Amino acid sequence: MVFFFDPFYFIFVLIPVIVISAGVQLWLRSTYGKWSRVPNAAGLSGLQVGQAIFGRTDLQAIPLQTTPGELSDHFDPKANVVRLSQGIAATPSVASMAVTAHELGHVQQYQSGSGLMKVRNVLVPAVQFSPTLSYICILLGLLMGIAGLFYLGIFFFGLMVVFTLLTVPVEFDASRRAFRLLDQAGLLVDENDRRGARSMLNAAGFTYVAAAATSILQLLYYVSLSRR
Repeated sequence: MVFFFDPFYFIFVLIPVIVISAGVQLWLRSTYGKWSRVPNAAGLSGLQVGQAIFGRTDLQAIPLQTTPGELSDHFDPKANVVRLSQGIAATPSVASMAVTAHELGHVQQYQSGSGLMKVRNVLVPAVQFSPTLSYICILLGLLMGIAGLFYLGIFFFGLMVVFTLLTVPVEFDASRRAFRLLDQAGLLVDENDRRGARSMLNAAGFTYVAAAATSILQLLYYVSLSRR
């Protein structure tokens, strides 16, 4: 897009985005690399951790499946299933325990009717198309000199920013619930389990902080363009 040639964009958006994203991803990969090699004291794989949490807490059991990829773990509320990456599902590590519990934290949010989750889900239909629409409107608005179209693009991009901001507390709440579920299920056997689980859950949560920060930087840049 044309603003890629703007020195202001390089200095205040592109470079900070690269630094923030790379730094957080390095932290996550480093944390995962460390704790994926440390066995959890219970000796349970990710799938077994999920089954233990269902059996020892009041969380209603749902299917647990494996999915290709690394750290591709997610809860699918539409299918009501948790999908665990093959490494997490099969490995009895502290990382596997933490990642599985985090996804079950999302399950608990869904089953308990979490207000944060409900508000975020309201925006899901809107943000499915808002990135594409925002870039099209912003680009055409700049090229054709149509201020209304440019502001419409900012509005669509703003919806995406609101979604990323709402995602942050949702993810940290899921991590908080995850640690509590592990504790209730008696799976945090020693200090290694506790320290490793906290490290993994914190690192995962801050990836969403980074995403929110980078989207805010981009939004502020678009707003600054409208004033120039």
